[in-house]
Formats: sequence, C-alpha cells, structure tokens
Amino acid sequence: MSTGSGADSAPVRKPDTDTEAGTAPIRGTDTGPGAGEATYADADATPAASAPAPRERVDRAEHPRAPRKGPLSEAANGPGTPKVSRASAKPEKNKGTFSSLAVRNYRLFFSGAIVSNTGTWMARITQDWLVLSITGSATAVGITTALQFLPMLLFGLYGGVLADRYPKRRILLVSQAALGVLGTTLAVLTLTGNVQVWHVYLIAFLLGMVTVVDNPARQAFVSEMVGPDQLRNAVSLNSANFQSARLVGPAVAGVLIATVGSGWAFLLNGLSFLAPIAGLLLMRTSELHKVERAPRGKGQLREGLRYVAGRPDLIWPIVLVGFIGTFGFNFPIWLTAFSEEIFHVGAGTYGFLNTLMAAGSLAGALLAARRGSTRLRMLVIAAVVFGALEIMAALSPSFWLFALLLVPIGMIGLTVNISANSAVQMATDPVMRGRVMSLYMMVFAGGTPIGAPLLGWVTDSFGPRIGFATGGLVSLLAAAVIGAILARSGGLKLSVGWHRGHPSVRFVPNGRTRPELVTAV
Repeated sequence: MSTGSGADSAPVRKPDTDTEAGTAPIRGTDTGPGAGEATYADADATPAASAPAPRERVDRAEHPRAPRKGPLSEAANGPGTPKVSRASAKPEKNKGTFSSLAVRNYRLFFSGAIVSNTGTWMARITQDWLVLSITGSATAVGITTALQFLPMLLFGLYGGVLADRYPKRRILLVSQAALGVLGTTLAVLTLTGNVQVWHVYLIAFLLGMVTVVDNPARQAFVSEMVGPDQLRNAVSLNSANFQSARLVGPAVAGVLIATVGSGWAFLLNGLSFLAPIAGLLLMRTSELHKVERAPRGKGQLREGLRYVAGRPDLIWPIVLVGFIGTFGFNFPIWLTAFSEEIFHVGAGTYGFLNTLMAAGSLAGALLAARRGSTRLRMLVIAAVVFGALEIMAALSPSFWLFALLLVPIGMIGLTVNISANSAVQMATDPVMRGRVMSLYMMVFAGGTPIGAPLLGWVTDSFGPRIGFATGGLVSLLAAAVIGAILARSGGLKLSVGWHRGHPSVRFVPNGRTRPELVTAV
C-alpha cells in the first residue's frame, strides 16, 4: 500500500527583473539524515516588491524549515523560479529507516498491507500465467493488464475527488472488501474448472474500477496516519512493503501453480484482504492527523487540474513517470515471453525471475527510506539508467546474465517511482492531495492500457528481445529529453567527467547570468 504534507502560502521576494516567481524547489521530509516537516511556497503566492538585492534571508520564525537548493531547483519550476538561501536550511535529526513504524496506526496499516500485497503478487503472477496458458499469446496478457488499468485512465481523476471529499479510512474499508470478493470469485471459477479468458478480462476490469477509488485514498491516507514529519519515510516503507511481498508472492505462486493449480493462489489472495480490513478497524481514529476535506461543489476536478497546471514542479515528474509507466514497466509481458520463448523455462523459474526483480526493488525502497531529499536531477538520471539497463537485459545472451540484470532494474525502477511519488506528494497542498495523486496514478498506471497491448504486439511480432528493448529505449529517450528541457530552461548544461575515480554526470551553470530569487518556504 502507498502514501501524503502541507503547503503554506508565503510571499515571494523578487529582484528587479521581469522574471515571474514560481514554486519552491522540492525538499522531502527527512528520514535518514534528518527528519523534519517540509513546507512549501504556494503556487499562487503573490510577489512582493523588494530592493534589488540578490538574496533575501528567509524568515525562520514564520517558516522554520526551508528546502535546500539543488542543481535542478530552478529547472524544476521553470525559468526564474525562486531559489532558497542555503543559510536558511538547518540540519535535521536522523530518525532512522523505520521511524514511521513507531506510529501505532501506521504499524497496523503496514502489517495488513504486507499480507494483502503478498496475495496481490500471487494473483498477478497467477493471472498472467493462466491467460498465457489458455491463449498462448503475449498480446492476451497485455490485454489483461490493459483492462486492469483502463479504469484508471478513464475515471482516475474522479476517484481523487472522492478521496478528497469523504473519509479515506471508510473508503479503504469498502474498497479492500471489494478487492477480496473479486479475488475469491476468480478462485471459485478456476477451482471449479469453469474459468475462461473473458472471465479473467472482466474481473481484471472490475479490479481496476475498485482501484480508481482505492489508490488515491491509500496514497493520501498515509499522511493522516504519520503526519508531514514522517511522510517521505512512510512513502518509502510502503514501497519496501510492496516489494517485500513481491519477493514472497511470485515464489509462492510458482509453487502453487506447479503443485495444486492456479485456483488456490487466487483463493489465498482473496482471503488476504481480511488483514488490511482488520488493521483499519483497529485504528485509533483520534490519533489520525486531521486534514480539511474538500467541500461538495462544482468544478473540483477542474480546480485540481488548474492547480497542477500552475505547478511545473508537479508537471515534470508526472510526465516522466507517464512515459516510463506506459512503456518501461510492462514486465508481465516480457518476463512471461522470455520464460517461454527465449529460455524455455516453467512457472517456477518465471516466479524466480520476478523474485529477483523484487529483491532489487526492496533494496531501492530501503535506500530511499534513508534519503532525506527528493531531487529532480536524481529522478531524471535514474530514469536514463533504468532505460539503459532494460536494453542491456533485452540483449543478454544467457539466462543468468538476464536474471542478474533484473536486480538493478528493480532497484532503479523503484527509485524512479519513489522519487516521483514523494516529490509530487510533498509539494501538494493536503486539501488537493487526493486529486493530484489521482492524476499522478492516472498518468502512471493509466498509460498501461496503451503501452501493454502495443508492446505485447511488438513482442509477439518481432520477439521478446525487440519488445523489451523498445520499452527501455522509449524510457531512456523520454528521460533524456525531459532532462535536457529542464536543464535548458534552468540555465544549466550537462557535465560529464570523473570524480574520485568514478564517472560523474551532473548539471552545472552554463555561464549565463540569471537573477537569483529567494522564496520563504
């Protein structure tokens, strides 16, 4: 399960220039070296006249903690975006990798999630294998995946409006129960021998409909459990939770498919949702961090879209993960096709490949839990490396090289996901968070109905290697182009060299003088 801080309005000090101030650079709530409350300048902050001094000290009495300036801070928010004085940032305390688990409500949420996530991974692997067994087509696997994510593309924004309007805990109780019923239904159809591919298609679509509401509610509910201090840590631990389950789920699914059949894996998945339901019921609602809910009214969806449209620091991470989610994360198609057509292995080895990728993802999540800041530079570079690794794996001549490359692919892919997710969440006003996260998920997961059938067709027509390499190439090019746009708009250039015996890739000023602005955040 996954994630949500405040956004405080603050005046923007502006030098004697026509450059318009934007939003402050992103700084996450720290979890490793430093854990403190992140605050943000509001996108609609009103510029105030000031003397033409190049810098202005941040008022610490009003804003106790300010973001640290990063190499792409200005690029992230557009030309002329305010920068924050480094003098205004003060060190934060290290609260540890698992600090948010000290919160009882989050501990209950986390415990229930690891059970249901294990069941979910079992069902995902079993579903893909079942469809491939029935049809013998990678395209059919892609269609199943597309149907599961199509509702997010069509209705995702409306789910965010509901998450902002109604109590998120109640929404989750209903959605988790619905997911359990659907999982059990597929189990009964499979165990009785009546399952057909259209049954799987229909249930995949219904699962997607439930996810439309469940996903933004889960994302935003985390901040209500842990508060802004622990938000980044909780986001990272949610990913670690999901990837830990990914280590176990595929392996268990492979054993069950090979020994007792697919139906039992589906049944265990259906029953696994009892754990998060119990956790939600046992929570102390008095200990939740109260967040103002959006009132009923017209135009809430348009309001959310306008909010994001005016925030380049939200737009660019969303655009990048949209490309990667559409083209780079189609592993059910590629791993099933490589297992069957390239390496000629069974369900057990297919589960093993998924487990290797999960091991890398878990390592990436735990590293992210200790990281104190969210930088757009890290997101762009990680996305480039992710695409390059996928191309290398696609060209791997041996099974073991392919398998080993899945570990760093999982690690870097998770880094991209967490960096973008936490950057967007921590820069968003809590009242808008449900709508913003629904847009994020609509772009990230909603691209799957486009990418999965397309890359399934490429895989069927030209082979698994071409299909996998295509996904990696599109991801790499998208990251490179977005990085170049950000660097250019921020007055930066790419510098490639060596630092202490290691290759170094970074953005540096290109020599043009640009006005430096400071935002009180």
